[in-house]
Amino acid sequence: MTLPLMPKATAVWLIEKTGLTFDQIAVFCGMHPLEIQAIADGEVGGGINGYDPVKNNQLTEAEIKRCEANPSARLKLIASPNPVARRAKGARYTPVAKRHDRPDAIAFILRQFPQLNDTQIVRLLGTTKDTIAKIRNREHWNSTNIKPRDPVILGLCTQTDLNAAVQAANDRLVREGKPLQEGHENLDPNSLFPSHDETGSSF
Repeated sequence: MTLPLMPKATAVWLIEKTGLTFDQIAVFCGMHPLEIQAIADGEVGGGINGYDPVKNNQLTEAEIKRCEANPSARLKLIASPNPVARRAKGARYTPVAKRHDRPDAIAFILRQFPQLNDTQIVRLLGTTKDTIAKIRNREHWNSTNIKPRDPVILGLCTQTDLNAAVQAANDRLVREGKPLQEGHENLDPNSLFPSHDETGSSF
């Protein structure tokens, strides 16, 4: 079954913004109803920001209203009109002018998409596994100045490539029978990387 991007963050948004039942949200996000209940009760997911599936073209408002009116109805993910193009194997080339932004992008991926493995991050951002490990373990030479920033906004990858990587990671977890984003339910967004004022110093 194809799942939405960032299933748990999507579940948080649906719980907060809609009148859908826990069963409907659970089926759509590939989760157990009790896990949805725990998120709604604030027992888990406290550090997860909601991910809007309408804004990100995964659901329509009409589809949400249809299911709100009928508790037995099931949400249908918007089908992509064109299959996502897969990039050729190998790390992405990053222009010299943007390389100083790459640690911030890696930090963002590690925090927001923990299901991505290191090989996927290497290909997506044109980095190395050694750099990823140092940023993850806060051993990077400039760790104190790293602040998670969206690699799409930074121009280090396209939204299409990022979506494809996340979908591939989600599909892999489903095949392996593992919970999505396992071990990150109670992740504090600032636990891996210190928070910074947007006007603070960067690289």
